[in-house]
Amino acid sequence: MFVGTTLTNIRILHGYTRKQLSEMLDITEQAVWQYENGYMSPKLEVINKMKNIFGVKSKYFYSEDILTKNGNTNVQQCHIAYRAEVMNSAQKNQSEAKNIEYLNSFLKIIEKKLYYPPNEIVILRNKIIEYLNNSSEERKVKIEKAASIAREFLNIGNKSNINLLFMLEKKGAFIFEKAIGEKIDAYSLWSEDERPFIMLGNLKKSAARRNFDLAHELGHLLLHYKVEFSLLDNKSHREYEQEANLFAGAFLLPEKEFTEDFSMLIKMSSPDSYIDLKKKWVVSIQAMAYRAHSLGLLDYQKYRYFNIKLNRQGYKIREPLDEEIKVMKPGKVRSILQLLFDRKYLSLGALLDLLMVDVEFLSNLLGIEMEFFKKYQNELAKEFTISDLNLKVN
Repeated sequence: MFVGTTLTNIRILHGYTRKQLSEMLDITEQAVWQYENGYMSPKLEVINKMKNIFGVKSKYFYSEDILTKNGNTNVQQCHIAYRAEVMNSAQKNQSEAKNIEYLNSFLKIIEKKLYYPPNEIVILRNKIIEYLNNSSEERKVKIEKAASIAREFLNIGNKSNINLLFMLEKKGAFIFEKAIGEKIDAYSLWSEDERPFIMLGNLKKSAARRNFDLAHELGHLLLHYKVEFSLLDNKSHREYEQEANLFAGAFLLPEKEFTEDFSMLIKMSSPDSYIDLKKKWVVSIQAMAYRAHSLGLLDYQKYRYFNIKLNRQGYKIREPLDEEIKVMKPGKVRSILQLLFDRKYLSLGALLDLLMVDVEFLSNLLGIEMEFFKKYQNELAKEFTISDLNLKVN
């Protein structure tokens, strides 16, 4: 029997309205509504079109999906920390929330084979919340202090940020990369079962800008737990964004160490003077100058001249070293799958059968390149040979 909620979930996951899907299927919008609400079942011809559109098996539509099997919604859409441009896009918000629901449900499946140590990002968040609630200092000072607490707790060190993504994943963050549009650099949220997610856009970015995105989203996760972002007015939303930016700058460029480095610069108002510092901290030249200005290391006139030169040299679009420093990609879930597949705790074939999806669906959902899955696909297609008999001839 056709399960309408399964179609609803996967349609929203892909960001399609009923009207858009109806046009792709060459049927009426009303027919899609009837399928989803149990008033009519699609013909086999329509099922075949749908499975090709979504990258799933035909039986996917006749079974409960992993969201329904999960039993409850573990993602509150209002808690997703977006940039302002997409806050009012209900369709986009719904689609991204559904994406996190699918990821969370997928992780629950593979985690049945695993044991995790306690999530240190959760421990850190509670530590930060306790500090914020008990401190009487002004908000800006508290955010600077929270960034310092976070950097020390996560064991990032005070010499570079080159391993930031790796350390966040190691400490408990679940970080993914996907196409989320030109207007969204990244977003973050806590699932209802206390899992910290960071979603990064996959548009070509520099390592320095990626680090800032990571630190910005970490700021939201630690400072803005349970904030209902979708219900905020523009002014309040801007304030939360400014707090996340302040946290990111303080987290990436610790005051003491950065001040010492900055004092060695000869021409503080020249963007090119910051290139060696960028190589060390993997933070953009623009962000370093802003941090220096906010710490009182760069006065207004010099900072103004710096920005004029930054514009003239085209560095607001592309900076020196942007092409040279490697952009790190999320690797935790990929490594988990590799462990499960290589040690035969789980096979790719069994996983695809369980999810009732094609490998392309899994690749897109997880943001893991198809090349990774090819090795395990080849094992699925392996033909039986005489060598497999393990026989000896007398």
